[in-house]
Amino acid sequence: MIIRKLFKFENAHVVRGCSTQRCRASIHGHSYKVEVLFESAYLDHGQMVYDFGLMKQGIKELIDSFDHAVAIWDGDDAEYIEAMKAHSNRWAVLPVSPSCEQFSRVMFVMIDKLVWFTKMVNGEKMVRLNSIIVHETETGYAQCFREDAYSELMGLIKLEDIHFSDEVRQGWSDPQLWEKVLAGETFVNPVSV
Repeated sequence: MIIRKLFKFENAHVVRGCSTQRCRASIHGHSYKVEVLFESAYLDHGQMVYDFGLMKQGIKELIDSFDHAVAIWDGDDAEYIEAMKAHSNRWAVLPVSPSCEQFSRVMFVMIDKLVWFTKMVNGEKMVRLNSIIVHETETGYAQCFREDAYSELMGLIKLEDIHFSDEVRQGWSDPQLWEKVLAGETFVNPVSV
């Protein structure tokens, strides 16, 4: 069975090298919708694959890291990168260009790592991230599956190459959230949310 939870955020970016002149040459923003899809052949004690309320913990915080922020490709012009950091309190530096496709891959590897190290306490079994869908516009989206997220053909995404501004980090319930994800620390789901 597959379940899906929808999240939303506002973000600005430039997508260098794309065909559309406006997108590659101007900072612009989108109202993103992110669908997180989980799968399992089992149901928990509440007869759910995974309680939607649990997704409002770390998963929501990681996605919200991009809200009202600038997504910056670390391969962009150094002057541009520094200007974005200087003029925005909320930014995320990514090891890939922030296209819709790459955003879906980034979200997948981030959430997959978090879920992998989450101890589930309500009888959940074999809960696995199925895919991430990132809607950049009402009519355009990218869907990332596991083989896409970890594809060498598309360029490997190393989580340690993703960096968040201090302002983003301060918005997390635990300012060390990202360090804990990178370190593979165990996250224990609460018994009740």
